[in-house]
Amino acid sequence: MNKLIATFAAAALIGSGVAMSAQQSSAVQADIDAFQNHFKSSFPDLALDDFSKGPYAMNEDKMMQFEALMEMPPFEDLRDHGEELWKTPFANGKTYSSCFSGADETLRTQFPRWNAEKGKFDTLEKKILDCRTANGEKKMKSGKGAFAHISAYLTTIAEGQKINVIVPEGDAKALAAYNQGKVFFYAKRGQLNLSCANCHIDSAGKRIRGNTLSPALGQITHFPVWRGKWAKKKGDGFGTIQRRFGGCNKQVRAKPFKRHKAEYTNLEVFLTAMSNGMEISGTEYRE
Repeated sequence: MNKLIATFAAAALIGSGVAMSAQQSSAVQADIDAFQNHFKSSFPDLALDDFSKGPYAMNEDKMMQFEALMEMPPFEDLRDHGEELWKTPFANGKTYSSCFSGADETLRTQFPRWNAEKGKFDTLEKKILDCRTANGEKKMKSGKGAFAHISAYLTTIAEGQKINVIVPEGDAKALAAYNQGKVFFYAKRGQLNLSCANCHIDSAGKRIRGNTLSPALGQITHFPVWRGKWAKKKGDGFGTIQRRFGGCNKQVRAKPFKRHKAEYTNLEVFLTAMSNGMEISGTEYRE
């Protein structure tokens, strides 16, 4: 009888659109624990959520400059533009929200999410692109511009919510996709023969060309980010995490991959999962 009741309860949850949470892969959880413990031991004075401030958490003067700038951030108008775009109905009368379940404030931490039907991870930004085309709208260029403004708005309203990427236990395809992202993170590439880990684990907190290298832990918490470097050209410094991946590849003189394809999607899965338990810090400035 108890089994029958549980079956009906599960069916009711599925029918209501409420997804039952899958159990985290034990292998992935072991990676997360080791990853976070490395940074905790390397920087014992920092609490977990301090890492969301990246290099500023490691330099008192830089942190003061950052806090002063964030009192009147240079990106408020464009972030408001993202909110306007998000809430403006498509030609068919629907909005972006119609493509998602749950409150808008929860969307940032719902992704990346394993899609068992498609056999791959969905990212929030790819779902936004798909939402447009599904509703008969023109494709939007991803990575920056208006697209990044929309995504930045969703990061802003998700501030304080905790990241929780799940790679379902026992799902070989999900684990394989996650592992592809992990391999990408640790693989050396480009003419400089450097990996993501070389810069953001081995050299985290160290200075190179006048800049402090950020720790990989917490990097995902504030994207899309506003970079002063990106703002120099056209005044719009917003960029998504996959835009940043491409920039990093170029810096080591490697050819970047296309956004929203398996390489960067699975890298985003790995990097986000490593920050599980951390809070979204909202849209922020970086140099």
